[in-house]
Amino acid sequence: MSYRVALIGAGGISRNHLDAIRQLGLERLTAVAVAEPDGVKGRAVATEYGLNLYDDYREMIVQEKPDIAIIALPHHLHEECAVFCAAKGCHVLLEKPMAISSASCEAILTAVREAGVTLLVGHTQHYLPANRLAKALIESGRLGKLVAIHDTRHKAYFEEERPRWFLEKEKAGGGILMNLGAHSIDKVQWLTGTRVTKVKAMLSYEAPIGNVEGSGVVLAETDGGICAVIVQSGYAGVAKDETELIFTGGMARLVSHQGLWISRNGEYEPVDGDGAQYAESPFAAQLHDLLDAIEQYSEPECSGEYAKSVITVLEAVYRSQAMGVEQVVD
Repeated sequence: MSYRVALIGAGGISRNHLDAIRQLGLERLTAVAVAEPDGVKGRAVATEYGLNLYDDYREMIVQEKPDIAIIALPHHLHEECAVFCAAKGCHVLLEKPMAISSASCEAILTAVREAGVTLLVGHTQHYLPANRLAKALIESGRLGKLVAIHDTRHKAYFEEERPRWFLEKEKAGGGILMNLGAHSIDKVQWLTGTRVTKVKAMLSYEAPIGNVEGSGVVLAETDGGICAVIVQSGYAGVAKDETELIFTGGMARLVSHQGLWISRNGEYEPVDGDGAQYAESPFAAQLHDLLDAIEQYSEPECSGEYAKSVITVLEAVYRSQAMGVEQVVD
C-alpha cells in the first residue's frame, strides 16, 4: 500500500521530509500536497516536488484526504494542527518539540486516542546510526556501568536567516533549550532508557534580538541514578555537538553525524558499525518507524507519551531558572 502524505509548513525542514519520502519510494509513500501561507515558500516547494499547493492546511486536509499529515509549523501551532488532523483521520508525524506545554501535549494525545490514529514525534536522534551504536554500547555493559553524561551543543542561534518566530517565546516556547536542548534531553533519556526526574538550570538572555534564552547549563538527574550535564550556547563561537559518556570502566565520545569513539589505553578509538538498518537518513528511518506502527497497530519508537516527557523536563528547566532552585520534573 502507498500512503498519501500531505505536508503542513514549507520551511527549511520540509525538504528533509520530502526527500525522505522520495527515498522510501512510491510503493510506500506519495507526497501529494503542501500547505503554506507564505506564497513564495509554498510555491518553491510545491514546484520542486510536484505537489498541490494550499494556503490553508484545513482546506488541504479536507480536499486531499491524506493518510498521513507531516506537521512542520511554528511550535505554538502544533496543538491546534495536530488535533485537527487527527480528528480528520490522519496519522500524524509531528516535528519536535511536540508542543510548548505539557497541557498542549496532553490535548494532542487525547485527540489521537479518540481518533484511533498513530502519532510519531520527530525526535530524529533515535535514528542516527552512531547514536544507536552508543545505545547498544550502554546496554552491553562493555565499559561497565554508565554513571554520567556531558552533552554540549554550540550553534549560532541568532543568525539572520533564522525565522523570527524562533526568537519569540510566545511562539517558540523558549530559545535554544526548547529547540536544540530538546535533542539533548531526548538523547539523555533515550540512550539510557531512563527519565529525567530533577533539574537545576541557569540560562542567559543576552541576545540582541528576541526574548528567548541564548544559552543554558542544566544539571539533570535520572531515575536510573545517572547525572547529566547539558551545556547549550547560541552565541558566537565554534559549532560543536558532542556527548561524552562516562562509565565505570571507560569513556565514550559521540559526535553528531560523525561517529562514536571509545577509550582504550588512554586514547579514543572509533567504534565500527555499519548501521545498515538505519543507514538511510534519520527522516526516512522515522517514516519507516511510523509505517511499521500504523501497519502493526503498535507505538512508534518516539511516541507522543515519550515526547511529552521531554516537554515536562523543559518546563522544569524554565521553572528552575525562574526560581533559582532545583526542580522536580512533574
